[in-house]
Amino acid sequence: MKKYTYTDKKDTRSGFGDGLLEAGKRNPEVVALCADLVGSLKMADFIKAFPERFFQTGIAEANMIGMAAGLTIGGKIPFTGTFANFSTGRVYDQIRQSVAYSDKNVKICASHAGLTLGEDGATHQILEDIGLMKMLPGMTVINPCDYNQTKAATIAIAEHHGPVYLRFGRPVVPIFTDADQKFEIGKAWMVNEGADVSIFATGHLVWEAIQAGEKLAEEGIDAEIINIHTIKPLDAEAVLKSVAKTGCVVTAEEHNRLGGLGDSIAQLLAVNNPTPQEYVAVNDSFGESGTPAQLMTKYGLDAEHIIAAAKKVIARKKQNS
Repeated sequence: MKKYTYTDKKDTRSGFGDGLLEAGKRNPEVVALCADLVGSLKMADFIKAFPERFFQTGIAEANMIGMAAGLTIGGKIPFTGTFANFSTGRVYDQIRQSVAYSDKNVKICASHAGLTLGEDGATHQILEDIGLMKMLPGMTVINPCDYNQTKAATIAIAEHHGPVYLRFGRPVVPIFTDADQKFEIGKAWMVNEGADVSIFATGHLVWEAIQAGEKLAEEGIDAEIINIHTIKPLDAEAVLKSVAKTGCVVTAEEHNRLGGLGDSIAQLLAVNNPTPQEYVAVNDSFGESGTPAQLMTKYGLDAEHIIAAAKKVIARKKQNS
């Protein structure tokens, strides 16, 4: 098992804020809109550098999406920012009609996604957003794993033409990817090559998958771990190549098991290579209030649950052989 270490921790939303500033420096057409959550979205540095390129819409998320769609007509590249719940569920009609249907070059940037929003509870936690957004034709869906990858993804989507949903979070997590990485939309990242089980993880669950892989290695289980940062378009080639080698799959995500990464991979495998699969995801429920760590453990989104899923699916593979 390849060893990953870290010297610092940071929230992925700060990666977005720093990436937005860099994208603004590189391209004068980049603009930003926020629904009264500048501090939470880490947009302050962009506003300080480019005050004339920032629009505060107030708590009017639907208006923000409509304004962003309109700005693209004049050649602007708008980045919208609010909590993931308000970025998707509250404004789904506006996204569908004004952005996706007409292929507008809007970047929908969503913080505080999943359970790790924490104490704010179920009304603010969204576990359906990946499913909502990936079903929209033409929508790219990205869920990076740490500060560096989120910063790189933010810069990359400014150069990509078309609607994008960029999902990130609030908790401080280890920084374990390269600071100077080149983010490739739709290209999975091989974290660790293995032969016994494929673990496809996204977002905050990538670090948990690494921790799981280290413990599995101590027990003689050789796990292949792949970071699926781009959920749509899915890197089908990487998934199928890995599964052809290992013969069984675990998917890990901070999302409802219905409609997320696991479903995307299951659909791919059903058509191309039916394979035993176990899900590490929220089991069709809403969240609740608690610390991020408490919630990740209670809802089964940690390294221990990935280990259990890996052992279970390996046993299923052996039964089928």
